[in-house]
Amino acid sequence: MLMLIYLTFLSLGFCNTRTEEYVILEKSHDVKAWKVQGWEKLERLPPSEEIFLNFALKQSNLKTLERVFWEVSDPRSKEYGKHLSLSKLTQLIAPSEKTISNVQAWLRSHGVQSSDCNTIFTKDFMTCRMSCESAEAMLVGAKFHRFKHAQISKPVIRSLQHYCIPKSISQHVDFVGSVLHFPVVKGQTSSKGFHREFLDNILNKDLICTGVYPIVLRERYNVSDVVGTHPHNRQSIASFLGEYYSPADLRKFFDIFGGSFKRLEKVTKVIGPNNGPPGSEASLDIQYIMSLGAMVPTWFWSTAGRHESKEPFLEWLTDISNRSEVPWVHSVSYADFEDSLDVAYMNRMNVEFQKAGIRGLTFLFASGDYGAACKNSKFRPMFPSSSPYVTAVGGTGFNHPLFGEYGHEISGGGFSNLFARPSYQNEVVEKYLKSGPHIPPTSYFNPNGRGYPDISAVCHEFWIVRSMHVETESGTSASTPTVAGIISLLNDARLQNNKSTLGFLNPFLYQNSATMYDVTAGHNEGCLPGDIGFYASTGWDPVTGCGTPNFPAMVNTAVNKW
Repeated sequence: MLMLIYLTFLSLGFCNTRTEEYVILEKSHDVKAWKVQGWEKLERLPPSEEIFLNFALKQSNLKTLERVFWEVSDPRSKEYGKHLSLSKLTQLIAPSEKTISNVQAWLRSHGVQSSDCNTIFTKDFMTCRMSCESAEAMLVGAKFHRFKHAQISKPVIRSLQHYCIPKSISQHVDFVGSVLHFPVVKGQTSSKGFHREFLDNILNKDLICTGVYPIVLRERYNVSDVVGTHPHNRQSIASFLGEYYSPADLRKFFDIFGGSFKRLEKVTKVIGPNNGPPGSEASLDIQYIMSLGAMVPTWFWSTAGRHESKEPFLEWLTDISNRSEVPWVHSVSYADFEDSLDVAYMNRMNVEFQKAGIRGLTFLFASGDYGAACKNSKFRPMFPSSSPYVTAVGGTGFNHPLFGEYGHEISGGGFSNLFARPSYQNEVVEKYLKSGPHIPPTSYFNPNGRGYPDISAVCHEFWIVRSMHVETESGTSASTPTVAGIISLLNDARLQNNKSTLGFLNPFLYQNSATMYDVTAGHNEGCLPGDIGFYASTGWDPVTGCGTPNFPAMVNTAVNKW
């Protein structure tokens, strides 16, 4: 009630002026989430300090974009695989000249010139440099402060107040980035570190007997000695907020855990910074995507935010829209709670995911490590996992590498509270809701929402090398690069047979779920410690999705059926 009163006051109060009506953008954003996320507010920015803002300009032909997206992504469509080039995509969705000119005029009225702004290739994002004074004048109500977080070396600049823009401009702008949304700071996964003596023992005495390493995954998912060979295949890891990898660690990892399969031991391309101590997240991601997608050239796409006011995730997405040649498969260990984000922001991100899929790109997002999660006695879905336009990867544990898997308790999974269930999963979700074991009361979740995850893999006790020490890491951040590497090998086989890349993966997965191992045991966490969210079951379930990969069956279908 207090938030409603506050928003009403805001919309009726200082968002109106004598000369023009103003409207609030990002109304539903939780402006209090920063405290829960561990941020500390520092000083107010001086008027002359320079900041950067990202303007998401309204795009054209969005209904056509979505129609074509589904056509090129559905194996049963005659348009399947007929992906668009970046130039063709731009012709379809670029903002109108009216939108561009109106936004530029608005910027100029606040002293921001064209030379202060950069526009990406698709013309739908504009990043502008300006003084804090100009930014607060443009975005009525915003007040910029600097914030710090214990896990991030560089502070960020954000406003805790909602902002308003002229109603006439709101027709041309979806949202203004780098104002309200704080970067996601991933909590530490469970890990065990080992000292130099233990590393020496592993090297000299071959003491590896437990945990997960590349040959275990390649055997479990029947990858065997298959490696990529097509010259135009590529895969990528997205890394944020100063999570870096070490080339020396990567070499040592393969020395210890590599086995006999052929592999590249160097990253092919690094975008962005990689100049700090190696992080567990980045080390895990790069070591395992290169182990499963062996011999596929790999990019390390690091986005720390080029300035305190830049949003790393948004910067990464816009960078993809600004490059004609990018990897086909992207593994992303990034997730935020759906209820902490603005609906307009998430809707625009969904369009960005469609833009990627229509180009033949596959986005795989970790489903999160909080199980079904919970807030106020309701399950709490994660985004982008809950987006209908990405592939969400859940987590399993081993009963034994040879005897199957169970749904791991941390595996993020459930149902979106905002996005309707897409048609590609209607049948399997209806079946689960009717016959699945111990379905929670619908007061806990939205049974009509998009269910996730879509696919899973082992997520527990992965051996990595970081700072030349051996340790283990767990989480869907482990299962996601595992699946990504396998999808890269599917793409490789299709490219070798003069077929397109898989692009948006979900219609293929749901139409061919028999090519995966069905995980029928286990559950994820619910609202209380030790409480249960959802149970795994026969067929799709909101713990393990459609199952875990069986590479020979998947590649046979990918090459010979479609």
